[in-house]
Amino acid sequence: MLTGKARLSLMSAISYTDDLIFSVNMAEASAQVCEAVGAMTDHRLLEATRTGDEAAFAELMRRYRNQITNYVYRMTNDYDLAVDLAQETFMRVYAAADRYRTSFAFSTYIYRIATNLAISELRRRKRRRLVSLTSFFRERESPSESYELEMPDAGPLQDATYVEDERRAAVARAIATLPEKYRAPLVLRDVEERSYEEIALILQLNEGTVKSRINRARTFLRDKLQAYL
Repeated sequence: MLTGKARLSLMSAISYTDDLIFSVNMAEASAQVCEAVGAMTDHRLLEATRTGDEAAFAELMRRYRNQITNYVYRMTNDYDLAVDLAQETFMRVYAAADRYRTSFAFSTYIYRIATNLAISELRRRKRRRLVSLTSFFRERESPSESYELEMPDAGPLQDATYVEDERRAAVARAIATLPEKYRAPLVLRDVEERSYEEIALILQLNEGTVKSRINRARTFLRDKLQAYL
């Protein structure tokens, strides 16, 4: 957990990131700082972060914030949650900066953190659904319970744009039904376009297992999306 002082420093860095992205009237000195940090490798940026360099951490966030948010969104199918988990990912990177090892790419490191957070949330959701379903069926056992029937949709046929939007939504829903052990490698490979080697490092699996899980996930999706093919 972050201390109060560390969290304040992190939030300052987050605010600074927004300034870097959206400001169009930066002073000449600030422009020089941005140019300097922009030329640094991820490893050097994290080393600078350890010394309290907010601009360095802001540059790391600029490089990876959209990627991590989009990745977690694909994992959870919930954009608001993805934004929250992406921010939590950066908080953990910041808190553990002193323990970071440069033996592998920073992208591998941050995707591993984001993956673990997303999977933990998916598992919490599953537990909540099980509890909710148990309560639902217990309530339905009452003979006085009334049921609402959904009437068939009598509206006009959807146009091509609607069908395409529905196809995209169907893909997202199908991915969301995959077990976590298949979902993560599939999204990393087919959406994030990560190499098998990096996926194996992120998920801490061997490449053979990664390839097998991706193939099974693709087969599952083809079956689910047969109506849209």
